[in-house]
Amino acid sequence: MSIITIVNLVLFTALVSMLFQLNRRDMGLSRRTLIGLVAGSIFGFYLQLVFGYGSEVAQDTLEWTNIIANSYVNLLRMIIMPLILITMIAAVLKVEEIKSLGKIGGSVVTILIATTTIAALVGIFMALVFDLNAGDLATGAREMARAEVLEARQGSVSNFSVPELLVSFVSTNIFADLSGARSTSIIAVVIFGLLFGIAALLVSEEDKQHAERIYSFVDTTQAVVMKLVRLVMNLTPYGVLALMARVISTSDGDAIVTLISFVIASYIAIAIMFVVHGLLIGMVGLNIRDYFKKVWPVLTFAFATRSSAATIPLTIRAQIEELKIPAPIANISASFGATIGQNGCAGIYPAMLAIMVAPTMGVDINFSFIASLLLIVAIGSFGIAGVGAGATNAALVVLPAMGFPVTVVALLISIEPLIDMARTALNVNGAITTGVLTRRLLGDDVHVSAATSQTAAEVGHTGQAGQNAS
Repeated sequence: MSIITIVNLVLFTALVSMLFQLNRRDMGLSRRTLIGLVAGSIFGFYLQLVFGYGSEVAQDTLEWTNIIANSYVNLLRMIIMPLILITMIAAVLKVEEIKSLGKIGGSVVTILIATTTIAALVGIFMALVFDLNAGDLATGAREMARAEVLEARQGSVSNFSVPELLVSFVSTNIFADLSGARSTSIIAVVIFGLLFGIAALLVSEEDKQHAERIYSFVDTTQAVVMKLVRLVMNLTPYGVLALMARVISTSDGDAIVTLISFVIASYIAIAIMFVVHGLLIGMVGLNIRDYFKKVWPVLTFAFATRSSAATIPLTIRAQIEELKIPAPIANISASFGATIGQNGCAGIYPAMLAIMVAPTMGVDINFSFIASLLLIVAIGSFGIAGVGAGATNAALVVLPAMGFPVTVVALLISIEPLIDMARTALNVNGAITTGVLTRRLLGDDVHVSAATSQTAAEVGHTGQAGQNAS
């Protein structure tokens, strides 16, 4: 390790120490996360401007700072499946009528698909306004190598029919899906959790002794998992610091300048969708400014990690504890929102690419074309994995379905991380917005037990929520 690398690590350690001191002064998590984001960005710019893009010193420095970045992301990924499973079971036990689950699930899916369709329209509009054309993109060696990889993946993804996709939502091996073995593992675990919860609820109704033990076990397990989530949440500022340092220092500045039009168009489209979400939030009576203040740490983490799935624990917590959304709605909207109807990755991105490719294929962009594109985007948004490259998977479904090549995806590889950060934040905000809208739209039609009105923190303190529900 060189002396310069050691100096860089000392500077990074100083930033970590600063965040730790702010925590000791009881500064709020939102502010500390914002400071971590800014500090990480500054450190990333320092590495790139002083040592250069891809330099050995920068790589050696990131190798050590990534210990914090990767460990934090791994901690969240570690608790995703246990969190989804236990919260789904608890959600069913806290809903007094089984039919309410159908109402919640139907509302969540409908809103997610509707907002994704709106996002696709926004993407189409921005691509047309900026006159984006795939023929204008430069093709380098790196992009061509990526194109070959995508062409190899195209068959397995694009030939996945809608019936096959729906069947894949049902687990054949829950233990494999708990390990995240498939791209649809999250939905599979959600469905298993719902079925397990229904079975537990039916058993509870048949035998009161079983009911007490079931509620006690689920209640205690959920309290422990939520406490674990809270512990990991406290590490968010440090994780964001390290993640932003990596993102900024490894971004290719020259490529960004070359493709600046696509970057600008994408960010404007994403900003418009955030405005749409805000308007929907305002329409149901919530204070927009207060809403975004409460979800800011969640969006910041999603922005830095580029993973909707890794953000699920934070998404659930924000809905239950900050927005006071009943646990069943929060759990379903967060879990489904990570794999269905992602506004950024499955809506804006593939729609923009299709508009860019159409002129090169001699296809007229008319009403019929746009209607077909919107339908394919809506269908293709099911089952898109909420991890990095989810947008690529969505594009590999939509473009072949429209009869277009997937090469354009490879041509944008250099700027993909930069845009994907904002897209992921939009995906997560779409899931939270869906939870808010579902709560307001269903209202008293969703019969939730008294236990649900308690936050996860209160459940952890009382330990009696499950017994009250029985």
